[in-house]
Amino acid sequence: MLGDLLIVTDMLRGFCEEGHALYCGPQVRAIVPFVRERVAAYEAAGKGVLFLADNHAPDDLEFRRFPPHSIEGSGEQEVIPELAEWARPERIVHKTRYGGFYGTDLEERVQAIQPSLVELNGVCTNICVLYTAEEFCNRDIAVQVPRAGVTSFDLEAHEWALKQMASVLGAKVF
Repeated sequence: MLGDLLIVTDMLRGFCEEGHALYCGPQVRAIVPFVRERVAAYEAAGKGVLFLADNHAPDDLEFRRFPPHSIEGSGEQEVIPELAEWARPERIVHKTRYGGFYGTDLEERVQAIQPSLVELNGVCTNICVLYTAEEFCNRDIAVQVPRAGVTSFDLEAHEWALKQMASVLGAKVF
């Protein structure tokens, strides 16, 4: 079942391509075909599609917790080529924190769409996907998360986050 809005989280070169500090490993390559299919299905149905994209300044305080990544202008902050055809500039929400709402215009974009159900795909399940799901749930907007469309560099934390989203947030994990 399609929701009213698809959020594709951090499917960026810095997370999805080898050689980068926060590369999610071979499991991220495995979700790319599914995410492509979901974006194409939402597009064909005329539903909303937005891309959340880490885009950090070189001195971002997040780098106290994680290695520098997705630095503005580095190329790491770009949507992967496999999804680039749908990642038009008006669909990209640049973010500097885990959740998609903090310091972005996502609130206004969501209000314009007025979704009753949002689907989350992307990385990392236990970080940006989880905290964006929490933010949607706090706005009383239902969330669904397909297992085939999310992953993380930490597979144990990935599984924990899926359980948290289902049991605590009430997200439909399928």
